[in-house]
Amino acid sequence: MDLHLFPLQQFQEFLLCLARVLALVAAIPAFAGSAISGRIKIGLAVATSLLLFPAMAPHIPKVAFTLTEFGLLIVNEVLLGVMIGLVTQMVFAAVSFGGTVIGYQMGFAAANIFDPQTTQQLSLMSQFANILALLVFLALDMHHFFFRALVESYHLLPPGPLDFSHGAVEELMRLASRMFVLGVKFSAPVLTLLLLTNLVLGILARVFPQLNVFMLSFPLNIGIAFLVIGLTLGATFSVLRREFDTMGENILNLLQLLN
Repeated sequence: MDLHLFPLQQFQEFLLCLARVLALVAAIPAFAGSAISGRIKIGLAVATSLLLFPAMAPHIPKVAFTLTEFGLLIVNEVLLGVMIGLVTQMVFAAVSFGGTVIGYQMGFAAANIFDPQTTQQLSLMSQFANILALLVFLALDMHHFFFRALVESYHLLPPGPLDFSHGAVEELMRLASRMFVLGVKFSAPVLTLLLLTNLVLGILARVFPQLNVFMLSFPLNIGIAFLVIGLTLGATFSVLRREFDTMGENILNLLQLLN
């Protein structure tokens, strides 16, 4: 085999492209976690890199890298791909937080199940909220958006050192703070009704001391919570869609701040 068919510089450029793509594929919610085999992730990243490399190659610096410089660029590319995926993971973390709060208020504090994506024990309602958000994510074709974002990222931020002095860290902190706000929005309808239910049960306990409020509250809270969740699915979908729609703007702002 003639090695001249594979120039070293072109191979280095492909590895730089592969590093960013592989880091992003591993961070996309639909592929994150151990539920998806590592071979599938690597195969998808290599196939995506082969398809996108002609569009990304003009934006990669045409210089001969030393081993140290090439290693640093690989680290930068992996870090950038992970940061892009982190913006989306914050939305799912907010939904999981809201589901956990709902589960505790419903009385499912001890009802934990194994999550194959994170390999951790999560509350029952948190897992339900994660699956709901993932279905909305896939229904809106947001996983296709990431492949468009890869190409756009090379227009805004070609391979090179990342500059964190322009407010990129502050932007990540702002997005992290919005994560808690989104979690409260997600759980607010159920929490409001459950607080009113507990208030009514407290008044009944004072009026009728013989009433076993403790045993009555369990099925009542569960039934009301599921009823409210069913009635507010449309509003929940709207909130998630708005967050996913603004995700592209957040990624764009982050890339501009890193330039």
